[in-house]
Amino acid sequence: MAYIPSLVLQLLLLALVFAIANGSDLKLGFYRKACPRAEAIVEKATADHVSVAPSLAAPLLRMHFHDCFVRGCDGSVLIDSTKDNRAEKDGPPNLSLRGYQVIDAAKTVLETECPGVVSCADILALVARDAIYQIKGPYWAVPLGRRDGRVSIASESLTLPAPFDDITRLKEQFSAKGLSVKDLVVLSGGHTIGTSHCSTIAARLYNFTGKGDTDPSLDSDYVPYLKSKCKPTDRTTLLEMDPGSFRSFDKNYYKNVLKRRGLFQSDAALLADKETSAYVKLQAESNGHTFLKDFEESIMKMGQIGVLTGEAGEIRRHCARIN
Repeated sequence: MAYIPSLVLQLLLLALVFAIANGSDLKLGFYRKACPRAEAIVEKATADHVSVAPSLAAPLLRMHFHDCFVRGCDGSVLIDSTKDNRAEKDGPPNLSLRGYQVIDAAKTVLETECPGVVSCADILALVARDAIYQIKGPYWAVPLGRRDGRVSIASESLTLPAPFDDITRLKEQFSAKGLSVKDLVVLSGGHTIGTSHCSTIAARLYNFTGKGDTDPSLDSDYVPYLKSKCKPTDRTTLLEMDPGSFRSFDKNYYKNVLKRRGLFQSDAALLADKETSAYVKLQAESNGHTFLKDFEESIMKMGQIGVLTGEAGEIRRHCARIN
């Protein structure tokens, strides 16, 4: 039985490597000495923008998600394309992202006060949190110390979880990032705020299997309403993700999903799995009893995916450009 200690050692080493790649070097108050006002500066920049345009909260949260799911939370989604490279932000899933001006506003002040100290990756993680709190959503701790990535490739954005993914694909994608099935269904609750273009659900409404049909997982009583808003070729009209409360970070999302009124196929997919459907039902029937607490825990985990720390990466002077 001498092989057992060796196997255990291998598993421990694998766990250590995974922990290092997923944020174990981050810590609360990371900039306390090097840039004491860093978090306050980011908070003010976020409040200045979101107080005027509350609709920015959802895309800023989405930007954080899209950053972390491609190359880890390294700020690579912020990098502009060049004549020699098409960057992530110009990949198809990211073309509708907005709110970059909030990141830039915070970075400008930080570079004046503490040049070369605070990473764009950390700014984005803080802005996402502060934006949600600004609209009276949950507030979660954000351990800091991320470094900025130097690589941003548009085609890699195609690996992001998509609105048309089924539950099997979604579980595979979240698992690959070290996130659990519970994290999947909890983070899907972020769809409680924001909007999406009609083009995202056109196939669900008009050509689900290529025969001019509608996705049968959609509530048939809801379909006429959606079709009245979205014509087959409409690429500009916006739909509320959580009708009636799309500006409020609340628990209604799960009630809509349970009624088969989730906007995306990926929302409907949550009812196709025993664990995710049980969570949807629990939150819908308990008025989201644990949702906000669960969201805080899951978003903290997500914010530590594949981070660069120590001497890895760089601290960008301008978030849209590699040094």
